[in-house]
Amino acid sequence: MSLRKERDILAINKPPLYAPSTNNFWNDEHISKGLLKAHLDPDSDAATRRHQFVDESVRWIASIAPPSKYRFLLDLGCGPGIYAERFSGGGYAVTGVDFSKRSIEYAKRQAALNKSSIEYHFQDYLTIDYAEQFDVVTLIYCDYAVLAITERRLLLQKIHRALKPNGKFILDVFTPRMRKKEKRSLSYYEDGGFWSAKPHICVETVYQYHDDDETELTQYVVLTDETVQCYNIWNHYFAKDKLLAEIQAAGFRDVEFYGDIAGKDFSAEGDTICCVCTK
Repeated sequence: MSLRKERDILAINKPPLYAPSTNNFWNDEHISKGLLKAHLDPDSDAATRRHQFVDESVRWIASIAPPSKYRFLLDLGCGPGIYAERFSGGGYAVTGVDFSKRSIEYAKRQAALNKSSIEYHFQDYLTIDYAEQFDVVTLIYCDYAVLAITERRLLLQKIHRALKPNGKFILDVFTPRMRKKEKRSLSYYEDGGFWSAKPHICVETVYQYHDDDETELTQYVVLTDETVQCYNIWNHYFAKDKLLAEIQAAGFRDVEFYGDIAGKDFSAEGDTICCVCTK
């Protein structure tokens, strides 16, 4: 290890709350390839849940919001269309929105191959602007939890506006049982890895912030011979009461709780919570 890299590693300190990453990894040429590969792996939970569980989720959602009654579905954070394709095949008219250009391009190619009518948009879902166009909105695999409280409020307002009367918003989150302990680890990738195609050192650190939102940060500092990049992934965890308060404040009139997004019974001891929120 070079002296410069040693100095860079020693200089890593806890960043201010919500400090941004130095690079948009969703659309980084190398990293986005790895993300897409992870999405498409049917046996991995790394980016999308295992596809067997995805199938179970889609069947359950169709049972509580059948496409015969809830036809128009908006899939937020749709990635490469793993859920969207299944929703479409089940009879929904689907619109998918995602922040990853590579994922959306893949999803559009698959839709063309499958001759499906899914509409995909490369867009930050915090910027959506729909008015009573959808019967169902989904936000799956705990995406809600990566947002700061101000962003969550904004998104809930936009989703509420996008839904038709009696429409349903379905989301899942991790519970405090999944909170990590503060730690730091260092790994060397001689032949490249997920964060860079070049040889690099990755310093992974988990920080806890004792703000009102109990924010957590998992930070990856990636050092090559030429560059230092910092990727900050923020997260939050939700007990039932906290999640209910945020959803009700956005105007949803009825909220049902489940243990996961495949309809498991709710348990206060579970790792996830699923909410079905009716406008």
